[in-house]
Amino acid sequence: MGNLTETTPGVVQAAVQYLKSNTLLAVTSSVTFSALLLIVISYLHTSKRPDAKLLPGPKDRWRRTRKFMHQLTMPAAATSYEPAQLLESTRVVYNLLKDPTTYEHVFEQYSGGLIFRIGYGKRIVTGEEDALRRIIQVNRNLERIASPGSYLVDTVPMLKYLPAWLAPFKAEAARLHSEELSLFRELLDEVRQRVRNGTAASCFASQLVVQQEKFGLSDDEGAYVVGTMFEAGSGTTAAVMMSFCLAMTLYPQWQSLVWEEVDRICGDRMPDFQDIPEMPAVRAVIKEVLRWRPVTAGGVPHLLTRDDVYSGFFLPEGSIVHANQWAIHREKALYPDPEIFNPNRWLLPEYPTYREPLSKFPNLQNYSAFGFGRRICPGMNIAERSLHILTARILWAGRFSKKKGPDGAEMDVPDYDYGSGFNTQPKPFPFSFVARSPERMKAVEESWEKARAEDPLRGDGD
Repeated sequence: MGNLTETTPGVVQAAVQYLKSNTLLAVTSSVTFSALLLIVISYLHTSKRPDAKLLPGPKDRWRRTRKFMHQLTMPAAATSYEPAQLLESTRVVYNLLKDPTTYEHVFEQYSGGLIFRIGYGKRIVTGEEDALRRIIQVNRNLERIASPGSYLVDTVPMLKYLPAWLAPFKAEAARLHSEELSLFRELLDEVRQRVRNGTAASCFASQLVVQQEKFGLSDDEGAYVVGTMFEAGSGTTAAVMMSFCLAMTLYPQWQSLVWEEVDRICGDRMPDFQDIPEMPAVRAVIKEVLRWRPVTAGGVPHLLTRDDVYSGFFLPEGSIVHANQWAIHREKALYPDPEIFNPNRWLLPEYPTYREPLSKFPNLQNYSAFGFGRRICPGMNIAERSLHILTARILWAGRFSKKKGPDGAEMDVPDYDYGSGFNTQPKPFPFSFVARSPERMKAVEESWEKARAEDPLRGDGD
């Protein structure tokens, strides 16, 4: 049975278990699930090994889809999506101030609204639109099935040879794939029709329709290129911002650092993208959130396609390799007192993670939270801009504190109470979020009314 009885359920729980094991194994841990070997990398220098062949080589289809993704998400292209990010971030601040108890819906709507705008040229108004709810469900299904040990076949690989009628996981996989592809094709076909009619807004899907033949992508491949961009970006950004709210509730003292910065630079106007280079505290806070509570705590699983040896460890072909982000972000030599939320580790020269100039650092470029090497998250440039502008605008407008109960006492908020799954987010928790002043509240209301009135997709029938 190998280590089957020693692991705990859930990605974060498993990552913590591997972190404990790592005190005995200096670089790499391995866990055996029956015939399956799971290799867990827990140090940053190991995961960044320049010549490692832990990831499969780029196949023809991967190269074609990745090339198209890169065209859409490279830094020069990412700046073109800033107007959409400004509009959707204004909505977030407005809705969060109106009712902070809806924060999960607010951040899901931001992620979904942004991706629908830049991905399909569609406007999300309520966050309850059928297409959005369906694609969020697809995303949740993906996160569930991608978690290690979700199916018995993960621990007993020989089960994959059973006929379909004896292997219900095969039927479920086929059903989920069909639902996912149908949705992605439906959304792409709608844009394809708009392109024919000359009414399509510029978006990922419209560019795909025009350039599909150039990149040699089939209809299904094209549908997946755009659809999986949503899968990659929707749940992760929302989860990071939920952890941000938790951090500001548990460590409210760090708000004053950002308040001083945004007030000095912006005064009574909302922060904009041109302000971000002057806001190292904003960038430090959100980078520390990603370190403190990584979304993909256990790392993305990869298949080792050949035998390899690293630092005396034999890594056999067919093993599953995880870069354990939970452990990597708690490497004590790099992050002293790793369990403490401390944005100063990115801002003060006394810390090993400090870098200059502060007009450029800290940033999220090539940060371990986005993966490593050739398979690093292609949407990193878009996600970085979202996280920076959301952090700056939310803390410019309001203040977090613990919510008080009927007896006037502060309600308890657990430091760690996260759900299980491939991507993780804190379970619902109470907090208070109020405008820093009546003037800030009025400025937010006016900004949102202006953004709605000037929405380029307004009146598109959505």
